[in-house]
Amino acid sequence: MTSLEVTLTGADVLRPDGIEARGSVTLTQGILSDSPADRQVDLSGYLVLPGIIDLHGDGFERHLAPRRGAMNEMDEGVLAAEAELAANGISTAVLAQFHSWEGGLRAPEYAERVFAAMTAVQDKTVTDLMPQLRFETHMLDDYAGLPDKIRKFALPYIVFNDHLPHSKLAAGKKPPRLVGQALKAARNPEVHLAMMQEMHRRRDEVPAALDALCGELAKMGVKMGSHDDQTSAGRAVWRARGAAISEFPETLEAAQAARDGGDHIILGAPNVVRGGSHNGNVSAKELIEQGLCDALASDYHYPSPRRAALMLVRQSVLDLKSAWALVSSGSAQVLGLRDRGEICTGLRADLVILNAKDNQVAATISGGRVSYLAGDIANRFLG
Repeated sequence: MTSLEVTLTGADVLRPDGIEARGSVTLTQGILSDSPADRQVDLSGYLVLPGIIDLHGDGFERHLAPRRGAMNEMDEGVLAAEAELAANGISTAVLAQFHSWEGGLRAPEYAERVFAAMTAVQDKTVTDLMPQLRFETHMLDDYAGLPDKIRKFALPYIVFNDHLPHSKLAAGKKPPRLVGQALKAARNPEVHLAMMQEMHRRRDEVPAALDALCGELAKMGVKMGSHDDQTSAGRAVWRARGAAISEFPETLEAAQAARDGGDHIILGAPNVVRGGSHNGNVSAKELIEQGLCDALASDYHYPSPRRAALMLVRQSVLDLKSAWALVSSGSAQVLGLRDRGEICTGLRADLVILNAKDNQVAATISGGRVSYLAGDIANRFLG
């Protein structure tokens, strides 16, 4: 697909230092330029913002597997997910895929299928799709093969999780939802429980194994993060391993420790939209008010980054420049993406265009190519 060669005029443009009223933005060869193009499109009545960079989302699961066993064309599922991303103003998206003992859509073999599908359609997508591996830390038998899997699929980003119900297992009790979880994993419930118990039994082996694994991944240049940090001590351990990203810290203590240690903090945009965590964890809005957030991610709901940023503005928590940075330039800095995140000459032409009346997404542009276009703005581009 050919990139746009055009100057967008008449819209309010969010620059690094604030809104430029009735400004102009030129796109040429996939980047932002300061030389006007021959073709101009009047975008009066619209707001031009940096494209949203979503650092963690698993909403794509509904497209890849809408019903168990109902769709095997995973390539088509990735393309369908991209369409939803684009419709929500996301120009760069990190697709977060589990490698977990939980099985089903989180099984290691399913993860390989997802990453293979992303590779297969990369020449067909406009949105910049990036894979993230979410690795369950107590899968000790999988440590040895993990670096090769990361190399095979060129995975740039790994986050470590631990979803084992340790307190229940330590007490000799059956975890809640055991039968349903086992069936999703196509396992006998007793076999599933025995597997969980064995991983719990070997828990003291995990720290040393993680130290060695993270050391190898750091040499490979892989970005690393921890998920659901709860304590300052826990965050310090991850930092020492080179995991400098704290994804969705569950407490004020953990978030403050991340900030004090110079780590990046990613919070869930749905937490902001909902007005709090659905799990009873610390409020994202509260952390943002205290300066304990670098980026907002979609988590399970792709409309939320845009909605959360605009909600923070309406509630006078942040101004538009600071709020939108949480879904654009801040996100770019977390992953070291120096070529995007702001509307500046020489950067990638990644833009989201909102209707100024209702702040709905009218168009999304990624790398100078249109990924989404709808309504009156389509007439302006095509007319």
